[in-house]
Amino acid sequence: MKAPITNRRKFLETVGTASILMGSGVGLRSLANGAEQRLALDGGEPVRPTPLSARPYGPQFYDDIEKQELLDVLESKVPFRWSRGPSSKVLAFEKEYAAHVGAKFALGVTSGTAALYSAMAALEVGPGDEVILPAWTWYACYDAIVLSGALPVFAEIDDSFDIDPADIEQKITPQTKVIMAVHLQGCPCDMDPILEIARKHNLRVLEDCAQCAGGRYKGKYVGTIGDIGINSFQLSKTITAGEGGAVITSDPKLFERAFRFHDFGTLHTPYTEALGGGLLSAFAACNFRMNEFTGAVLRGQLKKLEAICQGLRANARKVREAIADLPGLKLRKSPDLEGDLGVGVFLDWSTQQRRDKFLGAMKAEGIPASGPGGSVILPIAERIEQKATVHPAWPSFQSPRGRAIQYGRQCCPRTIDILSRAGGVIMDPKFGDNDIRDIIKAIRKVYLALNGSR
Repeated sequence: MKAPITNRRKFLETVGTASILMGSGVGLRSLANGAEQRLALDGGEPVRPTPLSARPYGPQFYDDIEKQELLDVLESKVPFRWSRGPSSKVLAFEKEYAAHVGAKFALGVTSGTAALYSAMAALEVGPGDEVILPAWTWYACYDAIVLSGALPVFAEIDDSFDIDPADIEQKITPQTKVIMAVHLQGCPCDMDPILEIARKHNLRVLEDCAQCAGGRYKGKYVGTIGDIGINSFQLSKTITAGEGGAVITSDPKLFERAFRFHDFGTLHTPYTEALGGGLLSAFAACNFRMNEFTGAVLRGQLKKLEAICQGLRANARKVREAIADLPGLKLRKSPDLEGDLGVGVFLDWSTQQRRDKFLGAMKAEGIPASGPGGSVILPIAERIEQKATVHPAWPSFQSPRGRAIQYGRQCCPRTIDILSRAGGVIMDPKFGDNDIRDIIKAIRKVYLALNGSR
């Protein structure tokens, strides 16, 4: 296959934004030369002979801070939070995390999934209730609803890959109790219209920030905008202790219910004092307590959160700006680019066939690209389409509404379409100038070649 662009003058005319490219460390001459080469997929020289890869963010920032926090716990020989009293690492993390994001309360738990269950309990979601969630998110969002005895109702996503506010209202019924706004793959949801819909229908808003810790929407940290928020600190998240999660809220009643649910219905000091002795009675609950080792690592990681976010945003911005002049370019939509984490730079290729060509061509250039990730199109997952639960009489699907609702491709065609045509490069906060230069060069080379061969 011959190179689709052979006229240097024509190519330079398409480049246009020389200052952006030079600011990204990529000269016009090198880009022009690259565009005239054959794609590596067709036997040309790859942009990068050794493949580039992003790595989990948090562990790259581990240093003596996390080490000392862990040593403190080891040397104390007291890894259980309630045995450490005011010196608890978990307690310190909770207070520092709440202060960092601007919430009144934070609760450390064992995972993001445990945080979702605790939030469901806080919101008193149960049999007969319905929760609206995006069709593209992680299993835990769906499972927390089902295991609460409630019914999941899927809404489509839009070009941000987040829940489409325009599709929420038509999914509301008299049984709807909560809207779950999931900030997916680093991009904040468009919270203003979601909150407007919630207020109109007297609904609660749960923010799932598992994939967006440190993200902001119009200056506010995600998780503090709705009624209650959750975080995950699993390995693939912004900061990590391998596992771990948090519930955040400024509502004392919601916090107490979440707290009691995570620890057998009890309430412990200092939260007993902070809540004036407690507002509620005990109820049947679980054990999702965070241990001191997890709290120690997360306390150290919290000090790195903004540096990680800053690195991601800066690298994503360089790539976006350096490809902004590409003809017909359509990037992933973001309701707040400044608050977006910049986890990846995704392009809309209009069809899955063209997207897949892009992915293959980028891989050959040494810059792996992928479709949107970290989530599942839930309605088409076999166990969800079949409404499989832990017991055949589980209440979620026993009501007339529960029996009547159908999952599968018919309830999320737009979600399937959007995700099938999107492809991009995942960012890393520690990508250097050479890495960013290669990403830009590869995207431009492949984009111009594929568009030239339409």
